[in-house]
Amino acid sequence: MIKTVMRFRNNMVMVFDKCGEQIPEYQGQYEKVKESILADALPDTIFALGFTDDGELRKVLREEW
Repeated sequence: MIKTVMRFRNNMVMVFDKCGEQIPEYQGQYEKVKESILADALPDTIFALGFTDDGELRKVLREEW
C-alpha cells in the first residue's frame, strides 16, 4: 500500500509504504510511474515535492503532484 510519494527536482520519484519501506515497482522517472501511482494511491496517500531551497519537503495535493 502506497503511503508516501516524493517527486524530486530531477523528476525522480520515491515511494514508501506505511512502514517506511521503499516500493521499487513505483519508483523511477515521473512520466514513467505517474499513472500507476495515481491509479493505486489511496485517498490518504501523502504527496510531496522536494526538496525546497531550504531543504524541506513540500506536501502538495494529489492534483498538484
